[in-house]
Amino acid sequence: MPEQSSTALNAVEHTNPNLSPVVAWKPRVNPWLIAMTVALAAFMEVLDTSIANVALPHIAGSLAASSDEGTWVLTSYLVANAIVLPLGGWASSLMGRRNFFVLCIVIFTVSSFLCGAAPSLPMLLLFRILQGAGGGGMQPMAQAIMADSFEPAKRGQAFAVYGLVTVLAPSIGPTLGGWITDNYSWRWIFFINIPVGILAFFLVMRLVEDPPWIKPDLSRLRHMDYVGLGFLTVAMGGLQIMLDKGEEMDWFSSHFVCIFAALFIFGMIGLLVWEWRQKEPLINLRLFRYKNFAICCFLMMLVGGLLNANTVLQPQFMQQLLGWTATNAGLALTAGGVSLVVIMPFAGMAVGKFSARTLTVFGFTLLGIGFYAAAYLTTLSMSFELASILRVIMLVPVPFCFISITNAAYVGMPKEESNQVSGLINFARNIGGSILIAITGAQVTNRAMWHQALLQNGMQPGSIAYNQQLQGSSQFLGQHFGAANGQNMALASMYQQLNLQAATQAYADVYMELVALSAVMVGLAFLLSKNKPGEGPGGSVAH
Repeated sequence: MPEQSSTALNAVEHTNPNLSPVVAWKPRVNPWLIAMTVALAAFMEVLDTSIANVALPHIAGSLAASSDEGTWVLTSYLVANAIVLPLGGWASSLMGRRNFFVLCIVIFTVSSFLCGAAPSLPMLLLFRILQGAGGGGMQPMAQAIMADSFEPAKRGQAFAVYGLVTVLAPSIGPTLGGWITDNYSWRWIFFINIPVGILAFFLVMRLVEDPPWIKPDLSRLRHMDYVGLGFLTVAMGGLQIMLDKGEEMDWFSSHFVCIFAALFIFGMIGLLVWEWRQKEPLINLRLFRYKNFAICCFLMMLVGGLLNANTVLQPQFMQQLLGWTATNAGLALTAGGVSLVVIMPFAGMAVGKFSARTLTVFGFTLLGIGFYAAAYLTTLSMSFELASILRVIMLVPVPFCFISITNAAYVGMPKEESNQVSGLINFARNIGGSILIAITGAQVTNRAMWHQALLQNGMQPGSIAYNQQLQGSSQFLGQHFGAANGQNMALASMYQQLNLQAATQAYADVYMELVALSAVMVGLAFLLSKNKPGEGPGGSVAH
């Protein structure tokens, strides 16, 4: 084992009969400095997953590309990001966790500059792939570093910092991206990463260190699981492209979407079968034999899905149906971000006092109540104040779910597997977000068409209400635009109102579906083992 006396304090080795030897270790600097450092890098990466969304029309126009071609700016990043996310454990065993984290920061920062300077769309897509690959390793490594830097009793508070990053960054990304694009240039949404990346690089090199149980071994590169990497690439590429292009191409009526759906299924089956049989797999699927960890991954997938779906649904409703600007819609979400800053520390402290099962049930129950409120308060008369309050109601429960599930995922797990644990947990959260964004988006469209057809049944000549509304509107408009145009304009106005009402009811339906999903998650949360509050890796669980 490398000499640790200069970098670790109170190293005490003990043995668990069921696990490999583990070490009680403390970093040489205040762990909160480490948490803030890695959170800075993670915030930069998570922000980049959403900051480019509102700039796509500007990017496409600037690079002489169509709007459909411009969406590949998002898809290329997400595909590369999804492929690298679960590989953190293997990469850390190869070069060390800190070295891998630093490498990811360098790749992300350099590729951010290249994205901002890209002269054409193909070059931008290439650099976005590099940026996504660099960013994919930053989230899980940041979480793993926090997990090992804090003692179990305080780990929940550290995860509160990480939770603030993963929840707040996607919320402010579109607003910040819109403001930068409107006032400067879309290229600056990439250039702003450069000073942050440089600062993160120097702070990580100065403050972060690897615990003694992480032993880099470059010889593993000669035995790299290329087959597993190939299956992972095919599966994640197929999934992300299918989800990102599905609604645009009418899902499975498109041969393009069907091809990538088949690639996802083929790649995922191949990945699961191949990785399970490998002695040194890229992804340690045997961790799913731990019941608590498997349940936590599934719950985190749904947490990521609910969070990301709502982060898209609410501003989308405000912009498309209420006619708000991207800036105003983003500002309406600000109160939710402020509430997170207040609630996150309390949720972190609660992890040390209550079991993960208790907090998770509490969080999902509040989440269901929040979505129920959204189903009834999301109307065409919604004010800015009401939208802000609604955002707070729907975000306050998230920390209790996110932190408790993240903390519970490490309970009972070997310490040396913390990199794999963080990689898989983050992988589950991101995949869940992509899946539920696609599903809820498709549901809004489908339910809007259903309500539109239902409302049109009432717009018949035999309907008294319809005739009265048409006659009144025709007379009013006829006085201003002529009798010949009055009835046509009245019909157009009524049809527009019908579509708005149908779309509003569609959003309400989707929120009610999320209420049902939250209720299912409350039931699943009871399957979690009732851990002792503040317990960490290697600990026991009580059923």
